Amino acid sequence: MSWLIESLLAGWLLSLMSGPLGSFIVWRRMAYFGDTLAHSALLGVTLGFVFDVNLNLAIVLCAVFVALILASLQRQHFIPSDTLLGLMAHTTLAAGLVTISQVDSVRIDLNAYLFGDLLAVDRQDLLFMSLGCVLVLAVLSRMWRGLLATTVSEELAQVEGYPVARLRLLFMVLLAVVIASAMKLVGVLLITALLIIPAAAARPFSQGPKQMAILATLISMVAVAVGLGLSYQFDTPAGPSIVLTSALFFLLSQSSYRLLSRA
Repeated sequence: MSWLIESLLAGWLLSLMSGPLGSFIVWRRMAYFGDTLAHSALLGVTLGFVFDVNLNLAIVLCAVFVALILASLQRQHFIPSDTLLGLMAHTTLAAGLVTISQVDSVRIDLNAYLFGDLLAVDRQDLLFMSLGCVLVLAVLSRMWRGLLATTVSEELAQVEGYPVARLRLLFMVLLAVVIASAMKLVGVLLITALLIIPAAAARPFSQGPKQMAILATLISMVAVAVGLGLSYQFDTPAGPSIVLTSALFFLLSQSSYRLLSRA
């Protein structure tokens, strides 16, 4: 039973990070960007195994590297952003899969990294997630006004004196940390869902940015607890169970909001 408690703690630490960060992704309409970084995480895992580097560090470095490439290419405007994101997302995922298949010394369970694995979460992961959570929340609390300003308009934020380029880079680094933290719990293919679904569920009942970030965090924490419980009870994959629970909360929030609007 201790592994279930460790997984629940890991999920709640992830919720503390993904709630506010997911809200920014929803506000900025960056779901596909997050998906691209999530896909690049598998390449980070592969490189971590090949070069014998800590997997969490390898994922963060790979995701930040891909984010910097994306930012550089998007500034040149020679290819539409959605096309560029789709190209990078599937290229990095394919590169990770091909590299794994060609390295004889690497034998890993791909399902655990694609869809998450409860048993893969250990105390070292909890320590990394705790440090990541402190880092993410500390940076968000310090840069909250600047991130909000750049979300509304980067041009106006620059006029007001905010370091737009540095804030953009910080946001990418934070997103990379969350992706590295979430991989073992929900997997590469479902990380973005855990970021955006609780935020989308919280949006109809939020009257301000902070309220939405807090409500998204609470919804995510409840979804993690219920999803893990269902996974334990019915022997279903943990990541998909958590995401489906989050999706159910989203449907309930939308239905409730419409009913209240008509009343």
